[in-house]
Amino acid sequence: MYHSKITGLGYYVPDNVVTNDDLSKIIDTNDEWIQERTGIQERRHIIRGEDTTTSMGVKAARIAMERSGVAAEDIDFVVFATLSPDYYFPGPGVLVQRDLGLRTVGALDVRNQCSGFVYALSVADQYIKTGMYKNILVIGSEVHSTGLDMTSRGRGVSVIFGDGAGAAILSREEDLSKGILSTHLHSEGIHAEELVVKAPGMGGRWVTDIIADNDPNDESYFPYMNGQFVFKNAVVRFAEVINEGLEANNLQVSDIDMLIPHQANLRISQFIQKKFGLNDDQVFNNIQKYGNTTAASIPIALTEAWEKGKIKSGDTVVLAAFGSGFTWASAIIKW
Repeated sequence: MYHSKITGLGYYVPDNVVTNDDLSKIIDTNDEWIQERTGIQERRHIIRGEDTTTSMGVKAARIAMERSGVAAEDIDFVVFATLSPDYYFPGPGVLVQRDLGLRTVGALDVRNQCSGFVYALSVADQYIKTGMYKNILVIGSEVHSTGLDMTSRGRGVSVIFGDGAGAAILSREEDLSKGILSTHLHSEGIHAEELVVKAPGMGGRWVTDIIADNDPNDESYFPYMNGQFVFKNAVVRFAEVINEGLEANNLQVSDIDMLIPHQANLRISQFIQKKFGLNDDQVFNNIQKYGNTTAASIPIALTEAWEKGKIKSGDTVVLAAFGSGFTWASAIIKW
């Protein structure tokens, strides 16, 4: 039995910065309204033709690979987390395999939205623990901007999301005191429709239906979120899954050196920080700059925290996420 250790991290965000004031020019909103409810000041949006979910993932992956010293020929498997693939099918995992010039290794796509990266990390961890693979590339990447309702009708959701990608190289670690100690995954599908994009979908309205109806008031292909309901569930599940990870490893809250929460809403992160009595140096947030990048948010934040020297060898790092599905997850890592 082995552990898996993060040996390289990287992230990429588009150059195109969209501030709250920029959005106020096309949506009936303002900077104060957005910051009060979400903490977001700006986000990144791709420029069509320059970036895609896959291309951003590839850019983040190249940085992670360089930092880990793992070459393309050393990667044994790819796990790609996203809710916004370039194509309906195939998924972006195989496109990454192609664009990075990897061997004909397996490529797996994970569709768990905001908790997608932690789920992907957990999957990769299992493959390495069993000895099947030695080095796995894990990516979280999202393009939201091209699929949002950028009108006043959609302001409650569209102001929240941004584009970006983060990546990690997981490698085999023989020292069982280091690396990923445990991961914890949950779902509660009864609330699936509380945070959802319903169309196009094979089980409901497919593209042919949307085209045939040509209904300008059709909102089924835009994200819907019951914001208050999501918030209330998120703060409960975040706390539960963090505690579950600590208890599984006989750790206390005081053992947490760094908590990287999914960047869903700064108010959620602040609520959890207060609940656990953590100080500002123990929690990393960057939603102010990037908005909610769903599956990309944790790897982007984890990379930034590491780059800033906020994570060092021997630290206990906790990753936690909650999102659409509902799904939630945590990972306990000894750095």
